[in-house]
Amino acid sequence: MQIKRIIPNSLTCANLLCGSVAVYMATQQEFVLAFALIIAGAIFDFFDGASARWLKVPSPLGVQLDSLADDITFGLAPAMALMCYLKPIIGWWSLIALLMAAFSALRLAKFNIDERQTTSFIGLATPPNAIFWASIVCWLHTLTLPTWLPWLLLGGSLISCYLLVSEIPFFSFKSAGESKMRMSIFLFGCTAIMGTCATIAIIHHQISIAIFAGALCVIWYILFNFCTLFDKKRQ
Repeated sequence: MQIKRIIPNSLTCANLLCGSVAVYMATQQEFVLAFALIIAGAIFDFFDGASARWLKVPSPLGVQLDSLADDITFGLAPAMALMCYLKPIIGWWSLIALLMAAFSALRLAKFNIDERQTTSFIGLATPPNAIFWASIVCWLHTLTLPTWLPWLLLGGSLISCYLLVSEIPFFSFKSAGESKMRMSIFLFGCTAIMGTCATIAIIHHQISIAIFAGALCVIWYILFNFCTLFDKKRQ
């Protein structure tokens, strides 16, 4: 019985460790490894909650530990990746990117006490936001940027801060009553994006293009979510 209780929290700690190492990798300009560790953290994050439900050992400690781990992996790690990428280009202005870590913590705290978010999200969840920025950094790191683009990225990070704590509804895969057709369309779009990026990456021998699929899938998620909301209002 004690072992069953340890498993979910052990997975949560694995998530936290992935995020911690991702932060270090970001400081070393190892953005691909930072991205891979954020993805690994997301996998551990999925299985810690799932294992707690399967083993029937949910706990208040696990809920709080999960949010602490998520803020490292999906808040601080992508913010550090963006900051470390921009620092050589725009100097100390890059510290603005770290606001994402603070707003991610606020979003996670709100999630813990908001009873409306049992089957869907109010505000953008931290994992897709983290995947978006880690993926963007991996891709742009291989390119020569125009002088205005770093400032656009900083502005985009502020938009992310707003989306994280906004009152905008976002669907999740556990959304009750979601149309199977809508979910199928969304998943088909993600598959098409990943397949196209993977093909281009193989042709050009550029792994960063395959990683860029993560950012495109998050953009698709946000656009599809807004289209779904608009359609529901019309009904």
